Amino acid sequence: MKRRNFLITPSALALGAAAAAPGLAMAAPTIITPQSRILPREGKGPRIVICGGGWGGMTAARYLRELIPNSDVVLLERNPTFWSGPMSNKWLIDVVNTDFVNHDMLRPANKYGYKLLQCEVNGFERDKKLVRTSLGVIDYDYLILSGGIRNDYEAWFGNDQRAIDYTRKHFPNAYIPNQEMFALKQKVKDFKGGTLVMTLPPPPHRCPPSPYERACLIAWHIKKNKIPGKIVILDPKPKIAPIGVGYKQAFDELYPDIITHVPNARVQEVDPFNKKIKTAAGEFKFDDAILMPPHQAAEMVWHADLIGKTPDGKPTGWADMHPRLFNARSDENVYFVGDLMGTISDQFGHYPKSGHVANYIGRIVAQNIAQRVAGKEVTLLLPDNLCYMMVNGDPQEEISVKFEYEVDPTGKVIQTQIDMDVRTADLVKEDFAWARSKFSDFLAI
Repeated sequence: MKRRNFLITPSALALGAAAAAPGLAMAAPTIITPQSRILPREGKGPRIVICGGGWGGMTAARYLRELIPNSDVVLLERNPTFWSGPMSNKWLIDVVNTDFVNHDMLRPANKYGYKLLQCEVNGFERDKKLVRTSLGVIDYDYLILSGGIRNDYEAWFGNDQRAIDYTRKHFPNAYIPNQEMFALKQKVKDFKGGTLVMTLPPPPHRCPPSPYERACLIAWHIKKNKIPGKIVILDPKPKIAPIGVGYKQAFDELYPDIITHVPNARVQEVDPFNKKIKTAAGEFKFDDAILMPPHQAAEMVWHADLIGKTPDGKPTGWADMHPRLFNARSDENVYFVGDLMGTISDQFGHYPKSGHVANYIGRIVAQNIAQRVAGKEVTLLLPDNLCYMMVNGDPQEEISVKFEYEVDPTGKVIQTQIDMDVRTADLVKEDFAWARSKFSDFLAI
């Protein structure tokens, strides 16, 4: 029986052959090596391999199958389930439950008709159009990299792996969906008091307003449970941004005795063992911490040798991409979706590294590839962005920010930012409606 849509796991591949009938010799099991070719092609259309099954990767997979019905779309993802970064701050303090942010990935793969392969992406041979994975090698016609971000602990610790491992273990930030999500939730529940320090990455970083939301919701948890604790936000920026007025009002009016925001606090040195941080704004000691180092594009972009360079030849840390076509400047068959994307415009730098943008760019890239396959001229499209942030748990109130984009007469993409600083319950309703709409779009729920 021919099966088009399925999940391949390491255990499934290792089985190799089915059990023989009684009395018959059993066939030798298949030997799997890192050089093994896996997943023979199906269909007459192009094969598109997507590395990363987050908001952007799953969206691209859905719309590629819809726009190119005979395509062979393969999604590679290391996690067994989908974890949503958006809405996860609310999950930390039980505004939403785990089922709201954690979802099955097989359901959308089966509904939309793409293959799902659980594996690690280890490298690329772009001259041969091959992806190396922990389960073997897979070929492609088009490649989409949608692996999100990596934590650049090396910016703090250099090659001191002991300090990196200790920080990751004891002061997780849960900005990458993995086991840190539960570790951070437990940290919040176990916090009995003292000083909790939060470092913010310098821009660009994943979901710019979300660290402030996290601080507000943990502060609400502290306030509600009468915990003798405070939160110190070490912000490398000169002021709160985005939604600066809204967050400042929340800090000052809701949590004046809990949250201290320290601007211009660029991290200079971190001593996780002795719980000390040196910044441009002074030195700080802490009882516990959520330590967010600088962000960079996911490792897969580095493995593909597609990181941008500054004028003096240093790596930018982000994908080197065409700002309107979203493909690599040096390889037109490789596309970028989501937080790992590089600079778009010298007016605002990067698109916000948010789930909304990843979802939007996933659809745009799917359309771009479909138009190329059909021999049509690619239509240059622009995304938008919308972020809702909860600042109070009782009553539940939120603020939000919207970004709109257009092309100026010179062809440059320009950004208009609209902050909604007045916290209201109506924005909470909009937020949940927005999340359910997006989940329905790519998770088939």
